Amino acid sequence: MREPIGIPALDSNYFWLLPVDDTPECQSGDVYLIDPGDAQPVLETLKREKFRLRGILITHHHWDHTDGLDGILSRLKVPVYGPDSVPQVNQVVKDGDRLELPGLTLSVMAVPGHTLDHLAYFQAATQEAPPRLFCGDALFAAGCGRLFEGTPAQAQTSLDRLNTLPGKTRIYCAHEYTQTNLRFALSVEPDNAAVRKRLGHVSELRASHRPTLPSELSLERETNPYLRTDAPSLVSALGLPPNTERSRVFGELRSRKDRFR
Repeated sequence: MREPIGIPALDSNYFWLLPVDDTPECQSGDVYLIDPGDAQPVLETLKREKFRLRGILITHHHWDHTDGLDGILSRLKVPVYGPDSVPQVNQVVKDGDRLELPGLTLSVMAVPGHTLDHLAYFQAATQEAPPRLFCGDALFAAGCGRLFEGTPAQAQTSLDRLNTLPGKTRIYCAHEYTQTNLRFALSVEPDNAAVRKRLGHVSELRASHRPTLPSELSLERETNPYLRTDAPSLVSALGLPPNTERSRVFGELRSRKDRFR
């Protein structure tokens, strides 16, 4: 499996291109696309790199993940997979589906919280590559998406589900928010050495305008507070009683992050 390619766009988005495996039904340069919020950078990349688009996958209905669909589809007639809340989706997928696409196999996971229709796409490991997760705004590097529609309990359950994936799973989320997320994590837990170390590394990357993605789930388990809502040190740092229900811990974290500057 060749490495996915992130197309930076809008203020902070990445639109991910997934190169396919070599099979008799695929050509070199065939790709799938995830969450195009703008057509122009996608079309420019496809033309420049001589890629052939085989299909589009959508994680949820927000404009910065879907606004490029019409512009792309007016030029390229390809299937669009995703939730039924997106009008341009012509291949509706849901939790538990296994997408057997030419050169690409993905498992579909429902991860409500950020939105109620949110899906994630998991690509199992091969001998050549680790597992991969394309999770939109459900899980960020060192963070998670704001709760526009779901509840803390829903989001906690979704992240718990993602957290059962293998530790070597590479995380391809949709936004370059890592530095701010780590600054928030350190404000909550100033004594967390793993967060401090990661923030230093990420700050170096961003200072030279390099991406911080993909991440890895094992690193998220150490430095992402939303995956650590059962950690006594975090609960104590938030000023909550021991054994506080994890969804309440999540809700407190998310509320503080919404106000963080």
